Amino acid sequence: MAATAGPEPSTRAAGDVAADVRTDREAGLAPEDAAARLAHDGPNALTAAPPVPAWRRLLAQLADPLVYLLVGAVALSLLAWSVEGRDGPPYDAIVVALVIVANAVIGFAQERRSARAVEALQRMAAPHAVVVRGGDRVTVPASAVVVGDLLVLAEGDAIAADARVVAGSLWVAEAALTGESAPVEKSSAALRAPAALGDRSSMVFAGTAATRGSATAIVTATAMDTETGRVAAMLESTPDDPTPLQREIARLGRTLGLVVVVIAIVVVGSVLLTRDVDGLPGLVDVLFLGVALAVAAVPEGLPAIMSVVLALGVQRMAGRNAIVKDLASVETLGSASVICSDKTGTLTENRMAITQVVTASGGSPVDGADPLGRRAVALGALASDATERADGRLDGDPTEVAFLAAARAHASPEDQGSLTRLDSVPFSSERRRMSVLAGAGDGARTLVVKGAPDVVLDRSARQETAEGDMPLDPDRRRRVERALEELAGRGMRTLAVAVREAGDAPAASEELERELTLVGLVGIVDPPRDAARLAVAEAQRAGIRVVMITGDHPRTAVAIAGDLGIVATDAPALTGADLDGLDDQALADAVGDVSVYARVAPEHKLRIVDALQARGAVVAMTGDGVNDAPALRSADIGVAMGRGGTEVAREAANMILTDDDFATIVEAVREGRGILDTITRFLRFLLASNLGEVLAVFLGVLAASWLGLIAADGAVLAPLLATQILWINLLTDLGPALAVSAEEYADDLMDRRPRPLGTPLIGRRMWAGIAVTGLAMAVVTLATFDLLLPGGLIEGTADVDTARTAAFTVLVIANLTVVFSARSETVSVAHRLLTNPWLWGAVGLSLTLQVAVVHVPALNSAFSTAPLDARQWAACVALAMVVPAVSEVRKAVLRSRDRRARAAVG
Repeated sequence: MAATAGPEPSTRAAGDVAADVRTDREAGLAPEDAAARLAHDGPNALTAAPPVPAWRRLLAQLADPLVYLLVGAVALSLLAWSVEGRDGPPYDAIVVALVIVANAVIGFAQERRSARAVEALQRMAAPHAVVVRGGDRVTVPASAVVVGDLLVLAEGDAIAADARVVAGSLWVAEAALTGESAPVEKSSAALRAPAALGDRSSMVFAGTAATRGSATAIVTATAMDTETGRVAAMLESTPDDPTPLQREIARLGRTLGLVVVVIAIVVVGSVLLTRDVDGLPGLVDVLFLGVALAVAAVPEGLPAIMSVVLALGVQRMAGRNAIVKDLASVETLGSASVICSDKTGTLTENRMAITQVVTASGGSPVDGADPLGRRAVALGALASDATERADGRLDGDPTEVAFLAAARAHASPEDQGSLTRLDSVPFSSERRRMSVLAGAGDGARTLVVKGAPDVVLDRSARQETAEGDMPLDPDRRRRVERALEELAGRGMRTLAVAVREAGDAPAASEELERELTLVGLVGIVDPPRDAARLAVAEAQRAGIRVVMITGDHPRTAVAIAGDLGIVATDAPALTGADLDGLDDQALADAVGDVSVYARVAPEHKLRIVDALQARGAVVAMTGDGVNDAPALRSADIGVAMGRGGTEVAREAANMILTDDDFATIVEAVREGRGILDTITRFLRFLLASNLGEVLAVFLGVLAASWLGLIAADGAVLAPLLATQILWINLLTDLGPALAVSAEEYADDLMDRRPRPLGTPLIGRRMWAGIAVTGLAMAVVTLATFDLLLPGGLIEGTADVDTARTAAFTVLVIANLTVVFSARSETVSVAHRLLTNPWLWGAVGLSLTLQVAVVHVPALNSAFSTAPLDARQWAACVALAMVVPAVSEVRKAVLRSRDRRARAAVG
């Protein structure tokens, strides 16, 4: 672990800090000393989690309750096959094993694809640094910087380590660490008392960037001991929580497992108690009944279908600039009830822009028609060190870039008198202004001053108006001050622009900065993204609350939140200091009402997310900075920015936005809700189908005497064999269930309220529908047995193989009709019946394969089937049609009930 400077360096004199780390303030470390420290402390790099081997990632795909049940079915099937004497291949075990492997490979391949996309996004924030060693300036890899190094920092440099400023003046963009949108000034003056991270003006921090000025600084912490490293370390203690879908499917798997055990015990116990089981062959027959029940109860295709549907969702989201790192996270946004969003770079553009200009004519937008406003912007751009590249991009301090961008968009050289810059007095923290001497074509010279409004006003004697220059009397000064208060109240930074005639002055000087004429004031903000307003509105329409959590000033945060429609412009905001005064219960109460949090630290973000989750919210956390990472990890789903975000944030997140656009999150919400709808559809279908199979076997065994399912030796005959049930589950369920995912999403997806946390994916109404449909399938399946077999309620003439084949076929056809009904809980099957060609194709293919199983000799042997004649086929189709008829009657009853309920409410 790297060494640190000891006591808080920001409050200590620069000389004392140099002594603490045993370095020279002018010459830096000796090269050999730096090498020894690097060998002792290790490289200046965040500790990376060891890569997970591919074989472990592959095995992780098998960590699923449904897969455990399938593995148990395979083991039971192999045991029965082995005890019976291995007569022919164990088809049932082979098919189930193939399902398990296919599911694991699909999930592994998709997550690996997402991992590659994430790796492609990763960039090193500070690959090199300039340091003084032995009195010489040298460039070294950022990883080779050590405590005691003397960093040389200039405009545009990425800062490689935490360091104490010892000389110079520097402006640093710290948004990635503190959330502060505007660059903050750094100087060598020690603080009088310890301060919050964003207020440590004598310190620079790893992962931030210098925007203006120059300075030297002594490195006080490297690697995991930096503020960035401290946040990264917090991630190790923040566990990954399962998504709502993972919890729901795990609960479903446990329920199905319990059902399998109970039904198997009841059936096998009933057989052993009521039938004479002679020797090993009879015991094997009973064991096979248990296998058949296990296979019937477990939807073998569900894990594979879940992986495929989620993978398709991942691919669709990647096409919309969202990369999902793990499949199960796709649906979580569909359940989100709160989106906690960072402000800078997420809801805003992470750049400074002039939006308001105030002159003697009044206030107006920067793109307004006020000539004085255009003149103020043009003159401010002249008094600027920002430059324009050949490709049109602007370089320089964000505030000066804002002037240059506004002048390029809304002003012209004529607005500032076609002046040419001749000389300047630079901005400094002591002066708080910048002056430029400019010349016109006729030789006249003008001084342009841009700076803090109070400084410029104190040096101004007149004000430009549309009628000419007027004295800046007390009344005009009060109007200017009121305008400043209004701009500040809207969360804007303000600057003033003034001029004076300079005669033939040879150079710019402080002596000329008096008797100025005030031209105008400008209001500068980090503007909201244009798409963010619409995205916030759509999220709120979908019942999703948007919460802003930022390190920026409270007034600025409320102004931006009000502009975006998150809160009213007079809404309260809580600061980090406010949060420190709240215990967990008080915070839990506060988060129910407050939607803007400002000046917060990483620990505060984590507390806010945890408090929202404690209130039952499903929380999505968006962010791009190092300070967002713990909350990204703790949230139900973390959403990081890929373009402007940090590597630490991307590592902590579940999903990465490659366009850094908040609007993409709303698209992800819609996709997540659509996936939930799709999962509900195929769960309704699969569970009804599997329940039909379970009840067919269960009721068939219990009613074996009535149905004629007793062999000549008195053994109970299984209504369906394990291989036949697998055929239904894999080749009729799998194709249609996947095709259901191609259904278009409902138009009202974003008009619904979020699904409350703890609400089961399968509610009472859905379970009732599954039960009705499953019972109907079991009844028609057993009725087919009774119709064809001799000795039942209806005397038939067919043999056991033919009767079982017909019952098997009825169950297949019933399944294929149920898939159309399962598209909706209440909407008629006729609605949009022909809009999904994939579904019709899957059903057609399944019917063709079923015909092959019935009539191809090789498949007859594999699946113990027998050919059916035309009359038997007709009977199978007629009986199978009873199932969708029952489903449609139930839907009609539900629609009538819902209409009455709405009428009663209305």
